Amino acid sequence: MANTQQMASAIRALAMDAVQQANSGHPGAPMGMADMAVALWGDHLRHNPKNPHWLNRDRFVLSNGHGSMLIYALLHLTGYDLPMDELKNFRVLHSKTAGHPEVGVTPGIETTTGPLGQGITNAVGMALAEKLLACEFNREGHPIIDHHTFAFMGDGCLMEGISHEACSLAGAWKLNKLIALYDDNGISIDGQVAPWFADNTPERFKAYGWNVIGPINGHDAALVSQAIASAKLSLTQPTLIVCKTSIGKGSPNRADTAKAHGEPLGAEEIALTRAAIGWNHAPFDIPKEVYADWSAVSRGKAQETEWKTAFAAYKAAHPALAKELLRRMAGELPKNFAQTVVDTVIDAHTKAHTVASRKASQLALEAFTAAMPELLGGSADLTGSNLTNTKSTPNLRFDAAGQVVKNEVGQGGRHINYGVREFGMAAIMNGVALHGGFIPYGGTFLTFSDYSRNAIRMAALMKQRIIHVFTHDSIGLGEDGPTHQSIEHAASLRLIPNLDVWRPADTAETAVAWAVALQNKHKPTALLLSRQNLPYLPKGDAVQSKAALPAGDISGLDAINKGAYVLAEPSEVGLKKKAQAVILATGSEVQLAMKAQALLAERQIAVRVVSVPSTTTFDRQSAAYQAAVLPQGLPRIAVEMGATDGWWKYGVAAVVGIDTYGESAPAAVLFQHFGFTPENVADTVEAVLQKQA
Repeated sequence: MANTQQMASAIRALAMDAVQQANSGHPGAPMGMADMAVALWGDHLRHNPKNPHWLNRDRFVLSNGHGSMLIYALLHLTGYDLPMDELKNFRVLHSKTAGHPEVGVTPGIETTTGPLGQGITNAVGMALAEKLLACEFNREGHPIIDHHTFAFMGDGCLMEGISHEACSLAGAWKLNKLIALYDDNGISIDGQVAPWFADNTPERFKAYGWNVIGPINGHDAALVSQAIASAKLSLTQPTLIVCKTSIGKGSPNRADTAKAHGEPLGAEEIALTRAAIGWNHAPFDIPKEVYADWSAVSRGKAQETEWKTAFAAYKAAHPALAKELLRRMAGELPKNFAQTVVDTVIDAHTKAHTVASRKASQLALEAFTAAMPELLGGSADLTGSNLTNTKSTPNLRFDAAGQVVKNEVGQGGRHINYGVREFGMAAIMNGVALHGGFIPYGGTFLTFSDYSRNAIRMAALMKQRIIHVFTHDSIGLGEDGPTHQSIEHAASLRLIPNLDVWRPADTAETAVAWAVALQNKHKPTALLLSRQNLPYLPKGDAVQSKAALPAGDISGLDAINKGAYVLAEPSEVGLKKKAQAVILATGSEVQLAMKAQALLAERQIAVRVVSVPSTTTFDRQSAAYQAAVLPQGLPRIAVEMGATDGWWKYGVAAVVGIDTYGESAPAAVLFQHFGFTPENVADTVEAVLQKQA
């Protein structure tokens, strides 16, 4: 029989030893949650250390990610490819044991946690993905998708507002396979939390519609295990297990104090702790019998083998479903994706609609959601404005029994009403993507990207394919005024590494933006879309042959996916002379550039117009392509209804932009007031040329 006390002591010892060696870290939380971990990982968690990506594994999220030595110790002890040397290198450059757990770096880590509250929110997304996949793929006698999502979280996670957003939704969605264990130790960096965290947490979660167990003694592994077993019986509610614990459990002088939270215990206190918990072993020395008690290798292999046998039977009975499930879990696009892209872009080009780019987005989505069942949409209470819904994406609803409501043709919902929860929506989408099986997208106004920014950043850090639909992208939204008018947001989002940002100018550019976003398997995308109608912009022929420019065409439909391309040369407005300047523009301002080009032609000034739907994509192109689009020696003038700072890197001589907040007035009045007119753009170009003459 396993010695649960020694199992917990191994975690405590590894946590305090690794933090001491690194002279940095958080020993208190792992030491306090060690018995909870013994209960979950020892008795309940279904996982295979030799195959961390087993499709039907349980998901475990350490939401209070500062306690990372807990999960590193668990992964090492249970048999993952995380040798002791990695634990000894805790927080060392290029080790697999970073200060906070990072998905894609350490085997067995399901999500990158650190910013508090986002881990539990990711877990909500994972549980939602499991439930929706089970509804879509399971058949009678073949429950091929059937696993739980577990999360550990602390006081900090619950103080963050995002936990309210996500846990409220988890209750509304009846995510009964979501089980959260709350490490209720009452301590944070500043000390006892009682003066500033007076919430009645059990009642709060009951109000969300959760099943609540406890408070219970979080240091009684058997009791915690019983609570988890009870939670797994829930049919309609997620479960919160409130575990009363002592931070730094076992430390004679640091337990139950803020001193245990975020600093090494010190050699003297570690020696006292070893004696107090009966751990008479050298640092990083784990007895064979403790390894034997912890090992999940044989059990995990047996669990996966059992599932593989069940999946083989499922595949024999439902071969098409099995193939589709494996495709989607692998993140592979449908075989007809390329043709869908061609058809969608050509359709946009042929019809040449004058519509807002938010409507252009919906037109593209009609095609893509019909062809891609993995697209899971939503909006933060702005569906009618974001236009994220399509004929193929009925609203997601759950019945009283917690089952997904299906329509008359047996289709479950694929469009989520997130409510006014932008941050929660973004982090839930991260969890959905991390789980696999879906490509999530969600909409709100661009100015509210500030609410969701940290989750967008985490998606970029984790290299997840998630698409943010941000509409009402400029002062062009008009009367709602400066609170809603995005000024700095495009520039700000472009600063996030590994985030693609697109601001398309018409239906074709929007369709291409969606196509590129869907192909971005390892990065999220932000689509910045207009409220106001935009004319279709004719796409000229390539100005150079492919032989002359190996990078490919620099104009026309084929060049849009490079992020910037030549939209119009002087010849297209009747000037048979070489360009004297280049106007760069994005989104709704490209039409201004085109009109300014015509005005300048009347003044016998020849300019090239370059549409730049995605600076982030353009910046990845070859130097040859960039030089072909933006030739050296020609002055450049950028035009965008937003902060000007980001444009200077292109060597521009001037920017027609806006570095102040907007005003409340009709859009046309605002354009005139802030100088977004063809005349002002033309005058700016002429002034630049005169200055350089």
